[in-house]
Amino acid sequence: MREDNRNLILAIAMSLAVLLGWQYFFAAPQAEKQRQAAQQQSTQVNPNAPNQPASPSQAGGAAPTVPGTVPATPVAPAILPREAALAATKRVAIDTPAIAGSINLRGGRIDDVALKNYRETVDPKSANIVLLSPEGTQNPYYAEFGWLGAQAGPLPNAATEWTADRDRLTPSTPVTLSWDNGQGLVFRRTISVDDKFMFTVKSTVENRGSAAVALQPYGLVSRHGKPVTLGYYVLHEGMIGVMGDNGLQEVKYDSLDKETPVAGTNVSQKAWDGLQGGFLGITDKYWAATVIPDQAITYQGAFTSQQSQAGRTYNAFMQGAAQTIQPGNTVESTQRFFAGAKETATVDAYQASLGIKNFDLMIDWGWFYFITKPLFKVLDFFYHLFGNFGIAILLVTVILKILFFPLANKSYASMAKMKAVQPEMASIRERYADDKMKQQQALMELYRKEKINPVAGCWPVLIQIPVFFALYKVLFVTIEMRHAPFFGWIRDLAAPDPTTIFNLFGLLPYNPGAVPVVGHFLMLGVWPILMGITMWLQMKMNPEPPDPVQKQVFAWMPVIFTFMLGSFPAGLVIYWAWNNLLSVSQQAFIMKRNGVKIELWDNLRKTFARKSATQS
Repeated sequence: MREDNRNLILAIAMSLAVLLGWQYFFAAPQAEKQRQAAQQQSTQVNPNAPNQPASPSQAGGAAPTVPGTVPATPVAPAILPREAALAATKRVAIDTPAIAGSINLRGGRIDDVALKNYRETVDPKSANIVLLSPEGTQNPYYAEFGWLGAQAGPLPNAATEWTADRDRLTPSTPVTLSWDNGQGLVFRRTISVDDKFMFTVKSTVENRGSAAVALQPYGLVSRHGKPVTLGYYVLHEGMIGVMGDNGLQEVKYDSLDKETPVAGTNVSQKAWDGLQGGFLGITDKYWAATVIPDQAITYQGAFTSQQSQAGRTYNAFMQGAAQTIQPGNTVESTQRFFAGAKETATVDAYQASLGIKNFDLMIDWGWFYFITKPLFKVLDFFYHLFGNFGIAILLVTVILKILFFPLANKSYASMAKMKAVQPEMASIRERYADDKMKQQQALMELYRKEKINPVAGCWPVLIQIPVFFALYKVLFVTIEMRHAPFFGWIRDLAAPDPTTIFNLFGLLPYNPGAVPVVGHFLMLGVWPILMGITMWLQMKMNPEPPDPVQKQVFAWMPVIFTFMLGSFPAGLVIYWAWNNLLSVSQQAFIMKRNGVKIELWDNLRKTFARKSATQS
């Protein structure tokens, strides 16, 4: 077998390996995780979810160690459907423009929150997103606030029955809960909420006894059971917080499970001391629940993971310094609790108005924060101008092309000069075919004389990579892109193109994605195909490589990228296709201005001529 043929077969095999590996190790597992996550959320919302066996638990499952001990909770009842669990306790209703839910008067927990403006699917009749759920349900998730103190007598815990001064919490009507421990301490908790997702919890303790007591305020977010996560490298899901001067801390569930256990317990813990400012909680892709301490106090913070028969319990826990309450005096502690959608404008407004340190980092902007967030701001501006994020993506792509035009002009001009001197380069290679050193020296002298930068053609690609990644981040992590429609069949720019050529884009009555093993290969929509065509056209702008291996690799690249991007968000594929078209136009303009022949039409004629000759 000739060497060229062996190289060609190797190149094709490697290309196919990349495609198969992408589908097997990335596209298929992520699609399955998304299906499981949707199923888990659906089960949580469904009031008829099947019962599960009972298991004991602790309030938040916090360990008897730094930052403190959380009072124990009675054994949990058998797991109930959500509606039954809510009906089992007295509650104060929560009603705001953004959320609906209730506060549990047993324990005083905020453990029932549904988001009014967000639904499970693009279907406007689908169920609302349920964020928090009480103990007794399949996946308890709640916030708890209270006081710790070894010599203070009975303290309120998860079994405490609070008394409320009203039965409804709204942005204009705060609710005050009260409880007397019977030994001289009266606890009050005033809970208010704004028209978005922020609760303010002001806790007071009045000492009517004859002796001073010392108490420490605490707050926690607790999640029972490890949720199904998407598992993307570019997305953090799990414990999150800005821990004072320690900066942003992101700890995944599995990583927390592997932390060194607290001595004498089965609790894994990652803790910080002497903190001031910031927040801590638990984040999903689009939603979060975080405790926000008073930004002026010093506190301890910890993430904990505790194993029980029922599974893992994950906590984000903060504890303030001890406060001594003299007889006849009252102390106060104020914390905030965010439970809702990670809307960029809302999160930024909270950071500005409440002075929450780096609260915007709750949204996973990533390492390219300095590109990603400004890019979103521009997209959001055009969205509010035109009412469509797809149009915003097209306009931002044009703006980026204009901004980078000087650099692209230099690059394409250099490429055009390279093409103009190709005959001289070929002559040098023939003249010094047996002396690579002299060949390279002669080529460099030619580049110097003609003022050619041989690597200039790489710059447009190198520039596009961080922008592409930043746009991928924006499409993937920002809730504003969730369920954002474009035109026609694209009803969600953050989801893959739902059509596929393998059922003639819906004309045939079957779902290729359901085919075992190879189903993910068959989900190839209109926009990925258009992207592949534009990429193919862009490659045809240049002369075909003389090396047959390179020629075949370039021929396969559009096919490989078409399949790879088939599972990417539709908005990203639209960007790539539109960017390719703009690049073709830009390159043609620059080449024409530099007097270099545009190879597109000749290459297309050659391609179709070869195909006709093969068929005949």
